[in-house]
Amino acid sequence: MQYNFDEIIPRRGTNCVKWDSMESDDVLPMWVADMDFHTAPAIVKALQQRVAHGIFGYTHVPDAYYEAVTNWFARRHQWQIQREWMIYIPGVVPALSAIIKALTVPGDKVLIQTPVYNCFFSSIRNNGCEIVTNPLLNANNTFTVNYDELEKKASDPKVKAMILCNPHNPAGRVWTREELTRIGEICIRHGVTVIADEIHCELVMPGHTYTPFASLSEEFLHHSVTCLSPSKAFNIAGLQIANIVCADAGMRAKIDKAVNINEVCDVNPFGVIGTIAAYNEGEEWLLQLLDYLHRNYMYMKTFCTERLPQFPISTLEGTYLVWMDCRALHMPSEELEQVLTREAKLRLNAGTMYGAEGEGFMRWNIACPQSVLSEGLKRFENFVTRR
Repeated sequence: MQYNFDEIIPRRGTNCVKWDSMESDDVLPMWVADMDFHTAPAIVKALQQRVAHGIFGYTHVPDAYYEAVTNWFARRHQWQIQREWMIYIPGVVPALSAIIKALTVPGDKVLIQTPVYNCFFSSIRNNGCEIVTNPLLNANNTFTVNYDELEKKASDPKVKAMILCNPHNPAGRVWTREELTRIGEICIRHGVTVIADEIHCELVMPGHTYTPFASLSEEFLHHSVTCLSPSKAFNIAGLQIANIVCADAGMRAKIDKAVNINEVCDVNPFGVIGTIAAYNEGEEWLLQLLDYLHRNYMYMKTFCTERLPQFPISTLEGTYLVWMDCRALHMPSEELEQVLTREAKLRLNAGTMYGAEGEGFMRWNIACPQSVLSEGLKRFENFVTRR
């Protein structure tokens, strides 16, 4: 079956964060990370059948759920997850907060690699821990790890964990086996547990391969915790479902306790049904989505090269989030976000949302029909031309 990702689907008036939080209806939102595409028809059908039942009580998570998740990762990523390693939870952010609560005490330190997903900061601070940054190196429109600095900061005995974003948001990197191995070896050498946020793991561009951090070795498996969800890849964030994967029984018991302390131990029936349908029946839809996202990226890359050469974008290896260098405007990112919204009627994310290293950059969400992406780029171009 051929899926139509060019279709314009009105989202205003649906209580949509992306579209309905705009002050004006003429603002084009290309910011928060959800997609303007219908999700896989198999998911919609499964949800419709569940709705037709008409009763929405407390949910038991069936064997079929665990089988769908484990079979998917074994088939697509050659990682055999055991059912007993899994803890279901309403989202990756609650998962991160519970894991940090389980593995640290207030005053401990947690490493992150900036610029990085903004909720990492709040999850660390909300647990009374200190943020330690290992800023990524940015050169030639791509990002790499500063291993010497990582080694130095991981050696601090107060650093208990590192949140690894794999693939990385907003840098767009899909870390290679070699890079992950080097990161893991440093962390294990210094007793630092790796918390791998792999929510974007299915969103990988051609020529790149997602490698689950925990799949690299038994040692890595038992010194890490992985957070997974179908929400980004299948555009079902509102169904609120995710999984924590932890092979170490002692660590898993601590995390399970923290999940219950944080009162995030229950999920809703639609998240369960949606996950089963996504992993059992959504693969062909996903493959076509990835092809479309890659074409969108190539369209944006060509547009910027030819018409916005002073605003280079980082190479996109994974996610649908493009990192643009806007330093040529000599305007703070937060101010630029406001001015673009007001004058260009275009909403992007300010780079400083992802740490101080994001100053001068903006994040674009290109998971939309290409006609919408084209309109957004033209609005940005017209804005730049007028200044």
